[in-house]
Amino acid sequence: MARSLVAANWKMNGSLAGNRALVGGVLAGVRDLSCEVVLCVPHPYLAQVGGLLEGGRIGLGGQDVSAHEAGAYTGEVSAGMLCDVGCSHVVVGHSERRKYHGESDALVLAKVRRALDAGLVPILCVGESREQRESGATDRVVLAQVESVFGGLADVAARKVVVAYEPIWAIGTGLAATPEMAQDVHGTIRRALETRLGQDAADVPLLYGGSVNADNAASLFAMKDIDGALVGGASLDAEGFVSICAANAAR
Repeated sequence: MARSLVAANWKMNGSLAGNRALVGGVLAGVRDLSCEVVLCVPHPYLAQVGGLLEGGRIGLGGQDVSAHEAGAYTGEVSAGMLCDVGCSHVVVGHSERRKYHGESDALVLAKVRRALDAGLVPILCVGESREQRESGATDRVVLAQVESVFGGLADVAARKVVVAYEPIWAIGTGLAATPEMAQDVHGTIRRALETRLGQDAADVPLLYGGSVNADNAASLFAMKDIDGALVGGASLDAEGFVSICAANAAR
């Protein structure tokens, strides 16, 4: 069975003072929980949050990584830089990056490769729009995103990727997929990975994201192929985020 993982995506939120309070609350709340926890925070706060997490059991993650190793790429952050400040994970291919920054499947693959080469765990985001779901294209869209990355990786590297299914229509809207809807897509992803990785596909963590909160987390984690969550807005509240982590630890 894939390991449990709950990753926070703070998106473009945070402040020095607010971060201290939030991280302190999360550290205290997850101290005795068995699930893996990672905080993916804005790049300017990585060093601060990394210091706050030092010596604890929570991992640090970036929200994006450059496809380039180094050089004249103003505004970008390399995988080596993320490693330098203590990151273990990085979010890649989030729908907001795909939409607002025009990231293609090819660029997402390049970023995943760069992260893996540096020893980072990429959290690969995939998901469909509301229009795509309503037209019955969910499986086709999601599998194309998954296969565009896994098809470009060697087997050893592919086993190190975490996949986060985030239906675009549920991100930040308060509309979450029902547990059964989410499981349907997670099951489809798992079967696709089995054709590539065989029985090792069972070890690839599949996360659900899209308005995950303390109220719906337990029902989502009760599903066979939902191993954890990529949590957006709810990760900005320590008590709520800890509740999600507790629900994951109890799965």
